[in-house]
Amino acid sequence: METVKNLIIGFGKAGKTLAGFLGSKGESVILVEKDKRMYGGTCINVGCIPSKFLSNKATLRKVSSLDNETYYKHAVEAKKDLIAKLNKANYDKVAGVPNVKVIDGTASFVSANTVEVKSAEGNLEIQAERIFINTGLVPVVPKIEGLNLSERIHTSETIMDLEVFPESLAIIGSGYIGLEFTSTYSLFGSKVTVFGDNPKFLPRDDEDIAGLIMDELKAQGAAFLLGTKVVRFEEASDGVNVYFENGQGKEEVKKFSAVLVATGRRPDTQELSLDKAGVKVGERGEIPVNDRLETNVPNIYALGDVHGGLQFTYLSLDDFRIIKSVLFNDGKYNLKERKHIPFNVFVVPSLAKVGMNEMEAKAAGASYKLAKLPVMAIPKAKILGNQTGLFKVLIDEKTGKILGANLFGVEAHEVINLFTLAMNEGISYESLRDQIYTHPTIAESLNDLLNIG
Repeated sequence: METVKNLIIGFGKAGKTLAGFLGSKGESVILVEKDKRMYGGTCINVGCIPSKFLSNKATLRKVSSLDNETYYKHAVEAKKDLIAKLNKANYDKVAGVPNVKVIDGTASFVSANTVEVKSAEGNLEIQAERIFINTGLVPVVPKIEGLNLSERIHTSETIMDLEVFPESLAIIGSGYIGLEFTSTYSLFGSKVTVFGDNPKFLPRDDEDIAGLIMDELKAQGAAFLLGTKVVRFEEASDGVNVYFENGQGKEEVKKFSAVLVATGRRPDTQELSLDKAGVKVGERGEIPVNDRLETNVPNIYALGDVHGGLQFTYLSLDDFRIIKSVLFNDGKYNLKERKHIPFNVFVVPSLAKVGMNEMEAKAAGASYKLAKLPVMAIPKAKILGNQTGLFKVLIDEKTGKILGANLFGVEAHEVINLFTLAMNEGISYESLRDQIYTHPTIAESLNDLLNIG
């Protein structure tokens, strides 16, 4: 039995940052990670960093003289090299902090203050004053006949290690994750077909924005089979047969070089034996928490994606800020204090959002003014060679405060942060409109976008 003040399960953004912070405060910390490939968490290893690296490589495909197969293989190899370096850097950064020990192994609760860690070196019981669960998410693999992960059938995590260029790619799922890979692999030169069970494309987004995204993905070469139900897979030596029911209920089949299953992600809690600690778990495996990120069991906390809600690494970092406040500042900053949260979808060009869209504003009965600007009217977009898209901003008619921004266009993922800051600080739209911006930039488009009288 080993005793420690702080036990952290999971090497994600919140966990690794918390481990370093507590260690620097002189507190003893053990950080347990079951997979050496995940030092640093999902974003660095199998999420946003590698996927955006490949997306960037895909946008540069058109300027290379290499064939698709060679160019793609080089891109994946470069991605692997980068991630290996980041993985090691993350491990070294945490393991090098005084008072912090990193243990490789799978953790499961024995009681509310004791965890067993199973590793190649044997089993170890750890008793801790505080326990922080930061195990993140894993891909959802639906139960469909013949759906077995392999060298041809992948999740969003494994496909980025595929070095053999997929001439044709079936993407099961028309949500944001699936669409990011749709754009990336289409730009690499794959013939991508997206299967979605919902007949409506991006049903939670404004129709004008959704329509532009659909048109752009089709222009990149993607095809869509919406309102379809995939019923089984049949893997062969030369590809995968995907059987599906079309909109009329008739069964069809198409063959693909590879398949990506992008049907969502779920909290990674199945191996934790949370029942032995008395920790309550939600229907999807998420761990409910209060505003201080405490579970129903005193001194057991859940950080990051594992407690449900929006799934972003920057929210995991903010969860660290909450825990820091709870432990050292009487919880003055907590989930109630968290303000507007922006998010990006890295199709090419990107979709960025914060606050309400027009559909949501109408449903809420909000009184708003609408500001719209086509991206083709922005000089910097012409310079960058991508004039696709539309910027939309909703403004409260009475107060002049911004209710929401929905931006589809080049560098939207950067500009959205200006709107988030304005909303969080109560800055009026006139202040953004009349700001002096550098030229030529996408941000300067706010002078025209918000010029609504």
